[in-house]
Amino acid sequence: MKKVLSIAVLLIPFIALQGQSKEKGPWWPHPIWGEGDQAGASNWITPEKIVQSIKLVETGKVYELGQIYEAGMPLFGKRIYEMRSPGAPSGGPVGENNLIFNEELLITEIGQVGTQFDGPGHVGAQMKFDDGSIKDVYYNGFTGEEIYDSAGLKKLGVEHIKPIITKGFLIDIAGYKNLTVLPNSYEVTVEDVKGALKKQGIKESDIENGDVILFRFGWATLWNTPEAYNKNPPGIGLEVARWVVDKNVTMVGSDQFGTEVIPNSNSDLEAPVHQFLIAQNGVFNLENLNLEELASDKTYNFLFIFTPIRFKGATGSPGRPIAIK
Repeated sequence: MKKVLSIAVLLIPFIALQGQSKEKGPWWPHPIWGEGDQAGASNWITPEKIVQSIKLVETGKVYELGQIYEAGMPLFGKRIYEMRSPGAPSGGPVGENNLIFNEELLITEIGQVGTQFDGPGHVGAQMKFDDGSIKDVYYNGFTGEEIYDSAGLKKLGVEHIKPIITKGFLIDIAGYKNLTVLPNSYEVTVEDVKGALKKQGIKESDIENGDVILFRFGWATLWNTPEAYNKNPPGIGLEVARWVVDKNVTMVGSDQFGTEVIPNSNSDLEAPVHQFLIAQNGVFNLENLNLEELASDKTYNFLFIFTPIRFKGATGSPGRPIAIK
């Protein structure tokens, strides 16, 4: 697939004092997908891209990259996950054949627990416009006035994201450092990324428009100890985020709950990588992956499949990401 110039918006993530209008701002309209686009970097997933990616399959081995959704898994902040069965069985017996069946009630955030996809309406920035008004602004310049509704987002819902079937790359930072797990709050550098790629035998030019990059920090090894898992994980900062966007990828992901380093090296910024990737550039984020089997097999390039569930108006989605080699 032919490369295009990078679309990265290279600016400080929080722009609160600079004037801008609804028609034109520092990251809108999108320079490639244009005004009104709600699909972001999933637009790279074309039929041609899918055909190209399927050619990576050699053995048919499937890698489960998602964690199992269950009570006791690590949760961010005050998020919840509760599954209840309304009966045992839930219904029946009915009919001459005495049919019985089971159902469940699940109480949780739709796309923000366990293995989770951050959609285009997940994060934004509060900004001052040239008319003096203060607005909440999201991907492609959509404002809070346009998207907020108590029944879900009116714009930028996860239903607009196209199925992500593409080439995937594992960048094993922990392996590059010869560590089982990176230290708390370690910020991955571009030098780390390039060193890992070289060690894995992957050229930077191998990463093309629409691909997915998954970073392994070794953090999934802490999944069964939520207190340790939730404490200041390593991750990427804005330096690597700019490198990612320059590659025109569809999505990044990692084996921790935010992909970005916590806390950020600039204590004045809160989740700036999320804001830079999703709101400013339409590049998505897949969190809480298990990349241990991929790393163990040294499977660094593969067919990647993830299809966000089309919950209308949702900010994200659970799902079952897989790699096939």
